[in-house]
Amino acid sequence: MMIQTAGIGREKIFLSIISGIALTMGFPLVGFSYAAWFALIFLLFAIRNISVRNSFILGVLTGMVHFATLLYWLIGTMNIYGYLSLWLSGIIFILLVFYLSLYVAAFAGLVSLFCSGSFFALFLIPVFWVCLEYIRSFAFTGFPWGLIGYTQYDHLNLIQISDIFGVYGVSFVIALANAVIFFTLLYVKKEKWHGRHMDARRTAASFLMMLSVFSLIMIYGNARLKSADTMMAESEKLNVAVIQGNIEQAVKWDLKFRTDTIEKYIRLSEQANKDHPDLIVWPETATPFYFKYNIEMTKMVLQAIQAMETHFVVGSPTVEFMEPLDHYYNSAYLVTPDGDIAARNDKVHLVPFGEYVPLKKWLPFINHIVAQVGEFKAGKKGDTLKWGPADIGVLICYEIIFPELASEIVANNAGLLINITNDAWFGKTSAPYQHFSMAVFRAVENRRSLIRAANTGISGFIDPAGRVLKQSALFEEDAMTCSVPVIKNQTTFYNRHGNLLVLGCFIVLAIIIMIKLAGQVFRKKVEGGR
Repeated sequence: MMIQTAGIGREKIFLSIISGIALTMGFPLVGFSYAAWFALIFLLFAIRNISVRNSFILGVLTGMVHFATLLYWLIGTMNIYGYLSLWLSGIIFILLVFYLSLYVAAFAGLVSLFCSGSFFALFLIPVFWVCLEYIRSFAFTGFPWGLIGYTQYDHLNLIQISDIFGVYGVSFVIALANAVIFFTLLYVKKEKWHGRHMDARRTAASFLMMLSVFSLIMIYGNARLKSADTMMAESEKLNVAVIQGNIEQAVKWDLKFRTDTIEKYIRLSEQANKDHPDLIVWPETATPFYFKYNIEMTKMVLQAIQAMETHFVVGSPTVEFMEPLDHYYNSAYLVTPDGDIAARNDKVHLVPFGEYVPLKKWLPFINHIVAQVGEFKAGKKGDTLKWGPADIGVLICYEIIFPELASEIVANNAGLLINITNDAWFGKTSAPYQHFSMAVFRAVENRRSLIRAANTGISGFIDPAGRVLKQSALFEEDAMTCSVPVIKNQTTFYNRHGNLLVLGCFIVLAIIIMIKLAGQVFRKKVEGGR
């Protein structure tokens, strides 16, 4: 059947823009998480009964609006702290936003191309969305910031399914709900989808199916919260302190302020030590020098730790002198109460163009957007800091947004997860809140307590059920102590099996593509035989 397709009019452009805005509204700081449950409906109305090409264009528009309003803070980060001119920061930002918008465009194009029947579209819409979110997590080094599932970080019952499906499971449910509501609205309005009216029986069935899925998720969530509470009640507890130095990025690497910075961290640690913590955690690159290499400053830190008689995790840059080039690392050190360095972990997933230059051979003209000099090297995946009470898995900076990194660490027997970061780059924007919200999922996915020490905030403590036990304010110095449960020798389904849901989505996508291609070949043969 030939279907008449319309062009791109003002109404469709408006709907696409509204869809992009609604997607962003679900994330902090706006934090209207319910917006995620209807954000895609506007885009689906916009691409209804138009060509694949026009659907792709409207998807680009939605994506541009969404990622521009979600990641606006990147311009300031590049301009103020990366020392790039405002116009160059703007150009890079536009290019990044356009690249990310292609994922939304691909989603719109796939829906328009393959979802001709409303019943199958219900399932294909979330499949396409999850596949594209996952591709974004690793393509071109990966940038899974702002996956739609993260909007629900404070809905504890809902996010408990993350210990089976990860954050992608929550994204799947949200996309499915958008599809069900969309087709229900089409039926109520008596409007067509690809030339077909909505069937009352199937519309009712899909709505009941969604209610059943949501009910099962809530039942599972309640059960898992109770079991997690029981597990935590029976587990060993440790007192952990986090130190938030609130060191301005503009002076962080200035030699004149180096001693003042260390003295501030020591003073705040002494304050926290009054609570008798088992462990004190300093943020990423808290020491503004190369640990162990700068003998005088390293001695100052180690002597202070020795006087406090407790264990420390200290974020610091590391240098190893090698031939022909020195090696630089973004590291976390475990220091004992005796002032001995017991272990070191290095950051695994480096920030492109910040800690290293990808394709450096072809892009030698691009400088780093960091004050330090050197080509940073990656550490070993899955490494932990071996500590008597519990092995520690350290995720440095934006490593926390990569589920697989946390999962590999827990698979290597980590009993605690620690995220050390320096979010001073983000300023007083929504970025620190977005960054912190993603940490909640790593705790739930792996059923581990997560301790977060951030230079300027947000620092905090998250229990294995995803509850935020304590959190700091932005751009204030702080020393917080909290008792956290230590879970050992227990792993989740997600931790053991990974992204099985995502694998299933890709299998469905592959089958759909093969059926489509086979249908085209068959039609050509039939037409050729006439």
